[in-house]
Amino acid sequence: MSTSANAEPDRLDGAQRMLQTLIDLGVDTIFGYPGGAVLPLYDALYSEPRIRHILVRHEQGAVHAAEGYARSTGKPGVVLVTSGPGMANTTSGLLDAMCDSIPVLCISGQVATSAIGTDAFQECDAVGISRPVTKWNAQIRRGEDIASMTAKAYRLTTQGRPGPVLIDFPKDVQIAEAPPLAQAEDVETGPVSTDLASPSIEAAVKRAAGLIANAKRPVFYGGGGLINSGVDACETFTSLVQELNAPCTLTLMGLGAFPADDSRFIGMLGMHGTLEANLAMHHADLIICVGARFDDRITGRLSDFCPHASKIHIDIDPASINKVVRADVAMVGDCYPLLRALRKEVAALTLSPQRLQAWWDRIAVWQAKNCLAVTPSDDHILPQHLLQQLAVALEGKDAIVSTDVGQHQMWAAQYLRFSRPNRWLTSGGAGTMGYGLPAAIGAQVAHPDKLVVCVTGDASILMNIQEMATAVQHRTPVKVVLCNNRHMGMVRQWQELIHDGRYSHSYNDSLPDFVALAQAFGWRAAKIEDPTQLNAALKDCLTYDGPYFLDVAVLPQENCFPMMPAGYGHQQVMLSEDTWYVEE
Repeated sequence: MSTSANAEPDRLDGAQRMLQTLIDLGVDTIFGYPGGAVLPLYDALYSEPRIRHILVRHEQGAVHAAEGYARSTGKPGVVLVTSGPGMANTTSGLLDAMCDSIPVLCISGQVATSAIGTDAFQECDAVGISRPVTKWNAQIRRGEDIASMTAKAYRLTTQGRPGPVLIDFPKDVQIAEAPPLAQAEDVETGPVSTDLASPSIEAAVKRAAGLIANAKRPVFYGGGGLINSGVDACETFTSLVQELNAPCTLTLMGLGAFPADDSRFIGMLGMHGTLEANLAMHHADLIICVGARFDDRITGRLSDFCPHASKIHIDIDPASINKVVRADVAMVGDCYPLLRALRKEVAALTLSPQRLQAWWDRIAVWQAKNCLAVTPSDDHILPQHLLQQLAVALEGKDAIVSTDVGQHQMWAAQYLRFSRPNRWLTSGGAGTMGYGLPAAIGAQVAHPDKLVVCVTGDASILMNIQEMATAVQHRTPVKVVLCNNRHMGMVRQWQELIHDGRYSHSYNDSLPDFVALAQAFGWRAAKIEDPTQLNAALKDCLTYDGPYFLDVAVLPQENCFPMMPAGYGHQQVMLSEDTWYVEE
C-alpha cells in the first residue's frame, strides 16, 4: 500500500486522506495506541514523517497526554485509538477535557460498515458512548466526507467554548479510495467573532465600566476561559487589574492568568482558597468574572455567595451566563476583545487607584492571618513544606507543572507561583486521578527543552503509572514529585472532618516500592524521609537530564487548609481542624 508521504494527492485511500487533512490543518503530533480497526491509519503513519506519533500504554493516558499538549500550546491535541475497548478507554479523558474546556480531537477506529450492529469483534457504539462527553461527534461513512468532516471536527475543538470532539472511522472507509475533493458542509467552524460595534455589546461595556467606576470594593475573578482566550487576553486582564489597582483572585483552572508575584493577587479562591480571597469575595460590592463559570467549588452555599455584590460576567459560552449566578452585566464573546474594549472604556474615566485604599486596608487584615503559614517539622516532612520548597526550587525556571487530584493538588495550587498562563496543568471539573503523569508527558512532547514537573499522590500515580514506559520510549525527561502520605489523602480528610473519623477504605496498605518500580521502567529514582534531605533531593530531581521519580514520604495525617466545606459560604472558613474564621 502506498502511503501519504509518497502517494499521489488524488489517489489516496481514506486513511491517507485523513492524515493529509490533519497535516494541512497543522497537526504534527498524535497520541495513540494501535489496534485492528485502525491498522490502515497506522500503516499510513508508518511512512509519514510529518506526523510524530507518541505511543502511550493506555488510551486514557493518550487523551490526558493530548490535554497536556493542548493546554501548554493552545493547539488541539489529537488522539488515535482503535474500536471497542480502545475507544471506551478514552471516556474518562474525554470527560476531563469536556469539563475543563480543553480542545482534543479523538479519532476512533470502527469495524467495517457492513459489520456495524452485528456485535462484531471489538465493536461498540462509539458515537453513543462519547455523546455526553464531547462537544460533537460523528461517524464517517463515505470517503468523500473524510476531509470535510475531519476539518470540521478539528476546528470545532476550539470554536466557542473549547472541548473534545470525536470522529468514528470504519475500517473499510479507511481502506477505500477517497476522492480529493470533499463536499464541505455549510457549517461555520471558524472562531467566534465578537462584534464590538454591536449596540448591545457597546452598551454592556459602558455599563460594566460604570459599575467599575462606582465600586468601592471590587474583585476581579479570572478562570480557565481567560487562559483559553490566549496570552493577549491574560495580558490585557492583568493590565486592567493593575491600572485599577484592584484585588485579583483566580480559580484553580485560572492560575497563571494573572502573575502570582503581583501584590494585587490575593490567591486562589474557593474550597481551598486563601482566607483573603474568599473574604474579599464575600464582602465585595462588585465581582468582575472573566472566563469562569461560578462552579460549586467556588461559590459554596449559593444563598451566601457575594451577597453585597453586583456581577459582571464575561464568557465565550452563552450557556454559562446566568446558569448559576445572575449577572448584572453579561458579555458573551472572546475574552480578549471584550477586555480590550472594557479597558479602553475604563481608561477614559481617569479613575484614581487610591480610591480603593480603604478596601486594601481591609484585605490586609485578612492577609495578616497568613493562612498558608506552616512551621517545618524537624522529624517529618510536612506536605505543605514539600510544596513550599518545590516552589523555591522552581523559581525563575518557567517550569510547566501538572498535578493529579487530591490534597497534593490543592497544596500545589496554594504554594506554587505562576506568572504566565499555560504553565499549570490540572484536572478541575472532573477531578480525574491519573491525569498528572500523561499530561506532563504531553506537555514535554510539545516543549522538549522546558522543565516539566508532575506533582502527584501515591493513590493518583497508580492510576496511570504505566505511562512511565511512554516517557522512556519517547525520551521525555519529566520529573515526578510524589507526595506520599500512604492514603487517599482528600478522602481521608473528608472522612475525618465530615464523617466522624470513619476511615472507610482510604488507606493504601500495599503500596509498591516506588523507587524499584520507577527504576524497572528505566527512570532515575530516589526516596527521602528526612526533612534535612529535601532541598538537595529536589535539586537532584529537577536537574537530572532524564525522567526522575522522587518519592517523598510526608506526614500522613496532615489536612489541607484553609477549607470552605461544601455547603458553607465564603465567610465560614476552617483554618485548622479546630479553628474557624467566621464573619457576618
